[in-house]
Amino acid sequence: MRIYILQGGSEVIYELGQSAASSETCSGKSSPLAGGGAEATATNQAELSDQLAALQLADDTLREQQQQQKWICLRCTYQNWPRTLNCTMCLQRRVGVPAGPGGGSPEAAGGPGAADNRLVAARRESPSHDNNADAERRRRQARQADWPWLDACLGVVQGDSRPVEAYLANGGDPTRQLTATEVNLLNRPSAFDVGHTLVHLAIRFQKEDLLATLLSQIEGGGMGIKRVPSYVAPDLAADIRRHVASIVRQRKGANFPCFYVAEVATFALPAEVEDLPQAVQEQLYEELLDRDAQSQLESDPPALNWSLEITMRLGSRLVALWNRSAGDCLLDSAMQASWGVFDRDNTLRRALAESLRHSGHIFYPRWREYEAVQASLMHFSLDEAQWEEDWAALLSLAAQPGASLEQLHVFVLAHVLRRPIVVYGVKLVKSFRGEALGLARFEGVYLPLLWDSTFCHRSPLALGYTRGHFSALVPLEPYTDPARGATPDDDLQVTFLPLQSHDRKLLPVHFLTQAEVGMEEALLRQWLDVCVSEGGLLVAQQRLDKRPLLVAQMIEEWLNHYRRLA
Repeated sequence: MRIYILQGGSEVIYELGQSAASSETCSGKSSPLAGGGAEATATNQAELSDQLAALQLADDTLREQQQQQKWICLRCTYQNWPRTLNCTMCLQRRVGVPAGPGGGSPEAAGGPGAADNRLVAARRESPSHDNNADAERRRRQARQADWPWLDACLGVVQGDSRPVEAYLANGGDPTRQLTATEVNLLNRPSAFDVGHTLVHLAIRFQKEDLLATLLSQIEGGGMGIKRVPSYVAPDLAADIRRHVASIVRQRKGANFPCFYVAEVATFALPAEVEDLPQAVQEQLYEELLDRDAQSQLESDPPALNWSLEITMRLGSRLVALWNRSAGDCLLDSAMQASWGVFDRDNTLRRALAESLRHSGHIFYPRWREYEAVQASLMHFSLDEAQWEEDWAALLSLAAQPGASLEQLHVFVLAHVLRRPIVVYGVKLVKSFRGEALGLARFEGVYLPLLWDSTFCHRSPLALGYTRGHFSALVPLEPYTDPARGATPDDDLQVTFLPLQSHDRKLLPVHFLTQAEVGMEEALLRQWLDVCVSEGGLLVAQQRLDKRPLLVAQMIEEWLNHYRRLA
């Protein structure tokens, strides 16, 4: 039975009742259906309708089978024919098909296919015909996309460091911004927005470990992953921060209502580090230290570790710990040098700001007198309005998390911690091209002069200052032979901090009044345990007491990570 149907000015002839339908096209012929469709009986119309429905069903079934036989590329979502081993569009190898002898599977550890499974939901688009213009445009964009970069973005959101590390290891830019096309490809508008960088995503989704890695790349704090003790043992680090917050007090009922920390701790690297294999030690130091700050402090003219007598014979070499490199670096470094964690909860910043708010009338006269002397040395002066404006700015900076801090804040911080702070710093602030921009005034000793000396501790903290950045400077504990057994002296060890520069000049003592100028060495001896080395150097003794329990537990977990690597 033949059926003639007009389609687009031509007649299509269908053979019904055969195993397969055949068709041929005719032009310019008369059609029984076109000219005499009204003469068909009701029975013939019903039969024709049934036959056409059967044809449509067969065609749909065949198309469905073809669609089911195709496989979807996980990288660009293109539908490929079953026999193809690689995607026609992006050449990605089909999942589950072993690679040839020339290479490994893309799903191997670290391979590009390992991250694709995470992107299936984000990249899959609605099924559409191959000739659909929008689908073709998306496929073209997918082929041209930088998938390692998009994998890294999704890895930050999901807390997976592997694609982020792979992207950075291949020279990826951590400050790169998402474009509108890339946001569309990721297809998660609730998570990604145009202009977002990896840092934005890490902050938004509170991925602290990944944020540290990204900031280390941006700020020049050393390449690679940073793994400080607080990152290895985050729960213990949180407990330490809560403990520090619980011991902040205010001296009430006194003329100086300053806030202070009731307990004192001094952080040092454990001697057990030297028990690790050399390669593991190198990895530990690379992931812990700020190599850039260390290099600047030790370069000519050196501010740190310039005396062989102190570093070698007295075993008091200091190393710069890496921190978050943000505006909180002063508070981070002070917390690291004492408790081994960052000031993530802004405990020290709040104590600093509240101390200035409640005791500003005590700090202000000393600050103004000191700054007036510094201004006169540079042959300029300020009027009263300028003094008040500068003071208000300093108070405002203290209360803003992330805001950079000034010399006054170091002086106030010495009162909050109730102990002297020794800052070893570069003499000149230089640009990235090495050009001198100005004098750096932070180096020197900051004494808690507004407290009674009997209320304070004589063991100082050591900080380093380099081009707008503070770092905690800590020693390595002296090695104790396990075969010797424990002795009473093991709970108390001493590090020697030089109070002179490499040219044997006394370090400046900041925020002295005119009456105190000229009495620097006497004041140092009053507030610090000072002695003179055999080489004639004036040094302060930093006591390394037994670690607080929480700090000891955090250090043990951190060491265990590297012991497993050994």
